[in-house]
Amino acid sequence: MGQSPALLSVEGLHSGYGRIPILGGVALAVREGEFVGILGHNGMGKTTLLRTLMGYLPATAGQVRFDGRDVTRLSPTARARAGIGYVPQGREIFPALSVRENLRMGCLLSARGEDETIAGILADFPRLNAYLDRPGGALSGGEQQLLALARCLCGGPRILLLDEPTEGIQPSIIEEIIETLRRIGRERGIALLLVEQNLNCIAGLSDRVLILQKGAITREVPPEIARDRALIDEFVGMH
Repeated sequence: MGQSPALLSVEGLHSGYGRIPILGGVALAVREGEFVGILGHNGMGKTTLLRTLMGYLPATAGQVRFDGRDVTRLSPTARARAGIGYVPQGREIFPALSVRENLRMGCLLSARGEDETIAGILADFPRLNAYLDRPGGALSGGEQQLLALARCLCGGPRILLLDEPTEGIQPSIIEEIIETLRRIGRERGIALLLVEQNLNCIAGLSDRVLILQKGAITREVPPEIARDRALIDEFVGMH
């Protein structure tokens, strides 16, 4: 894993829904400032993994450590306060609240003042300036995704867990999301664990790509392989 210690480390993680096991011993590590992608078929446990890391699903076995601390039994709020940010599939912004109010909700975890935090975030997401008084639900899907990212970043996380951020979004905003995340990663040293089906997005953002099959990480591939669906099919058995 290189020289620096892991910011997020997962060992032997098991989880599922009721009596239905989904994760069967996941092990992975993400270093500070590192971008790690996760690829896998639908139903292999990608969303379950992120939900378990965030505490929305209980781990039935194994351990999650963040910044050297065991967080396996902590609540989602406690994990967020520790520095784990999560943008779920479907974005889950507050559609009736304005863009500004959505960002203010994100500031509840911020150590800095609300105005200072929002000003800093809007500098990273300039597209949102024009929509501050507009309801979140009136934005396009891509703009809602930018808002979801911006709201999460208002809390000052050290790692972002992103679930399918480009799903249903037009290509121009996908490029904007990729560039914004790259810049934020560089400038703030934020780490990223990304679940994504868009091969160009996952290859363009990831330092490493992990393959999740049947509830376990089965191999690691370099990002250039992830860009080529034929190579993924050949070496990893994804279709």
